[in-house]
Amino acid sequence: MSGSEPMMNGNQSLCTKFTFVAFSSLTELQPVLFLVFLIVYIFTVGGNLIIICLIWVTPSLHTPMYFFLTNLSFLEMCYITSVVPQMLVHLLVKNKTISVSGCAAQMYVFAILGLTECCLLAAMAYDRFVAICYPLHYTLWMSPPVCLKLAAASWITGMVVESTQVTWIFTLPFCGTGRIEHFFCDIMPVVKLACVDTSYNESVLFVVSMVFIMGPCLLILCSYVRILVTILRISSAAGRRKAFSTCSSHVLVVSLFFGTALFTYLQPKTAHTPDTDRATALMYTVVTPALNPVIYTLRNKEVKEAFHRVAHKNPLEQMA
Repeated sequence: MSGSEPMMNGNQSLCTKFTFVAFSSLTELQPVLFLVFLIVYIFTVGGNLIIICLIWVTPSLHTPMYFFLTNLSFLEMCYITSVVPQMLVHLLVKNKTISVSGCAAQMYVFAILGLTECCLLAAMAYDRFVAICYPLHYTLWMSPPVCLKLAAASWITGMVVESTQVTWIFTLPFCGTGRIEHFFCDIMPVVKLACVDTSYNESVLFVVSMVFIMGPCLLILCSYVRILVTILRISSAAGRRKAFSTCSSHVLVVSLFFGTALFTYLQPKTAHTPDTDRATALMYTVVTPALNPVIYTLRNKEVKEAFHRVAHKNPLEQMA
């Protein structure tokens, strides 16, 4: 039985539902996968929520860097929530379908958050660039109004660009069986279901990805080249270590996120296979959001100290 219910439109059968078939061949492993992804999801949401609360209650962390980290943690919670809960349900049920409108809604949220994260990571790199290369101007160039504008620009860019792109994608007619070789409504697997020539659409999608993924990536790269040059000019080894330590967490997160994003969206169409698409998608939808809390706590001295203070704070003091 097909997972998509056809609707006749002249001589053409249009899809009203899509069916996910990513885990169809792993029937016996699906309960195990459900448990693994559930644990990862709870850990990710809990970890990012702890970071947000920790920054909120710790005045010493009320700085531009941690303002952006709060935004990133909130975004990561939303990012993984746009994909994993539905995937968990589909691991338990036989009918792994989603309506076309539901698929569009998921793609809107996922794509907006993905591009917003690209821009937000670039804003965080700019913050580190100013802090290390122009420390005397830091309080002026990274004032609260400037930070708010950078964060707002990241969110607005994600919403405007991806809303336009996803709306354009769902003007395409989808027909056939509606089987998606994936576990969520990612862009390329859905575009492949269109029953018209999508060469032009795919070219535009590639150009958009080039501009809005490579753009922030190049800004981050330029920022860290300048940061590296500045750090190497520091005479004391202790000073260099301190400067490197303030950037190491961000560099790891950027490497994880942009590494998988570049591999997924900028490789040639002929290089796309269902297996590689699913593997890389698991990296940026599940693994990367789960690692962020670990990276920013285990590798960040200020966050670890703040967590230790809060954990060992007298309950009477917490109530005051």
